[in-house]
Amino acid sequence: MMSLPARAGRHCYGALNPLHSALYFAPDLAKELRPHGVDHPSAVYFAGRAAPLGAVGAATVSATFYNFRPELVARHVPRVWELVTPAAALEARLRATDSMLHRLLGQDALTSPEMTEAADLALRAAEGCAWYGRPLYAAHAALPVPREPHLRLWHAATLLREHRGDGHLAVLLRERLDPLEALVSHTASGHGMTPSWVLTTRGWTQQDWAGAQDRLRRRGLLAADGELTEDGMALRKEIEHETDRLDLAPYEHLGADGVQRLTELAGAFALRAAEAGAFPADLFGKG
Repeated sequence: MMSLPARAGRHCYGALNPLHSALYFAPDLAKELRPHGVDHPSAVYFAGRAAPLGAVGAATVSATFYNFRPELVARHVPRVWELVTPAAALEARLRATDSMLHRLLGQDALTSPEMTEAADLALRAAEGCAWYGRPLYAAHAALPVPREPHLRLWHAATLLREHRGDGHLAVLLRERLDPLEALVSHTASGHGMTPSWVLTTRGWTQQDWAGAQDRLRRRGLLAADGELTEDGMALRKEIEHETDRLDLAPYEHLGADGVQRLTELAGAFALRAAEAGAFPADLFGKG
């Protein structure tokens, strides 16, 4: 078997992840959960993503999601489970995914041979994932695989996203970055969400943000102007490198040819979704 080129797994993940994460910016999930009385955007997100864990409390959601302000989580969890059961939330999530992908990609793409091929490749990659030490991945891996190819692809993209995410949190802990320090340093690298999106969606305040910046400056990771120092840039690169290492197994399992083909297929679908307006124009960057 050919060895994987450098960063091949990261590139494949980068092509797949938008197909998963588009759901969190689409109106479809909120529409499906509204009849249950779940209408706040944060409650919609928590119900949709945490449902595989069961009716867990705020502490579990805060711990596994990592970068949300605990007070925001506690405003909606566990109350959200009084409005919608995890099982009903999972059903709503699949219906929302179906309608979202139909809208963003079109029926022809959803029924194409390429969609079936991408789903099969992504599920094969997910066979190489490890459950231990990865609670969000393990909870999602216990769910049944949908029958329709586009939902199978979304399911596999979700497995691969949560597998990488759980490993990433282990690296953040090793590097002693708390939830907001991780967000601030990621934004300063130019790859994370803009501060306005972080503050709006994660529940942190401007004071919280300034405090995290001060802590990073004391460690020599952030400059006075809010840019990463040389040490800060090196740390962010090391975090991504170590995340790649912990996330290598599924892509090694798929093999170099399969990874290349999946990256091509998923990348084309993700580009089509982005061009159809899957994500806000101001979502990423330092501004």
